[in-house]
Amino acid sequence: MTKINEDNILNILGKEVLPGTSTTINFNIAKLYTSTKVEIPIIIERSKIPGPTVLITAGIHGDEINGVEVVRQIIAKNINKPEKGSIICIPVLNVFGFLSMDRFFPDGRDLNRVFPGTKNGSLASRFAHQFINEILPVADFCLDFHTGGASRFNAPHIRVDPKNERLVGLAKIFNAPFMLLSKNLDGSYRAACAKKEIDILLFEGGKSQNSSKEIAVEGVQGTMRILNYLNMLHSDFVTPIPDSNSIVIKKSMWMRARFSGLLHIKIPVGKHVKKGEILATITDPYGKMRHVVKANNEGYIINVNESPIVYKGDAIFRITKELVNE
Repeated sequence: MTKINEDNILNILGKEVLPGTSTTINFNIAKLYTSTKVEIPIIIERSKIPGPTVLITAGIHGDEINGVEVVRQIIAKNINKPEKGSIICIPVLNVFGFLSMDRFFPDGRDLNRVFPGTKNGSLASRFAHQFINEILPVADFCLDFHTGGASRFNAPHIRVDPKNERLVGLAKIFNAPFMLLSKNLDGSYRAACAKKEIDILLFEGGKSQNSSKEIAVEGVQGTMRILNYLNMLHSDFVTPIPDSNSIVIKKSMWMRARFSGLLHIKIPVGKHVKKGEILATITDPYGKMRHVVKANNEGYIINVNESPIVYKGDAIFRITKELVNE
């Protein structure tokens, strides 16, 4: 479904955006207690040449800064100016959470669990309803950028439903270091796109309240490869060539702390480890206890808990169990 008419005019939020123009539309979503309007800038770049409409978003969770940085760089470097078609960028979807450095909406809800939302529901649900009905329908393809929650640092990867072969193919073109095959979660933005038969890739990398240059590079370069595949990357740019193909993960598991204490990480995220390899130590504050954390199996470490302290049972490493090419 698209809202581009036969004259190649894009209609979004009641406004007409002409071919070959640059426009910012403020999406009015609510008001603060002070009656101040809360608006989300929607940055639209259109070529004169007809083509697909790509929607690029970040900040569904307000404290996931690295995703916001990826979209910021895409705009700042003019990558969002397409050779053909249209590119719509929304760097911060959850502006409430962004202002307070919080994952959730003010109503305590996770925006990425309330899609498609309802017209008369909670604040997060109302926003999801507006977004799904007034913005998403213009898109032919979506890219959504996330990071790990809390202190958990994700290796850069694309999450994709293994049942959708077309999306798996697009994930290979994006070519993040890892591709994690995972089904869509109920209430998620991914699931809402799937129900509307709109292709979406979800990128994960880094951790909340943190900005990593290396993660941003992966996100930006992957976006350029997708735009090039769609013949939308402007001729001023050279498509980045990856050093290797994505490592495709079928199954992974969390390793959990067996003791409470100070966590000392010994390996970098993304590392391939052997069974029994030392990953970290857990100590008490008094110099009496030292527990060595070893890999349960051979695999890649795709998530590391970078918190300096942990409780018994806390997730500390996510390690792959099965790869597609094994």
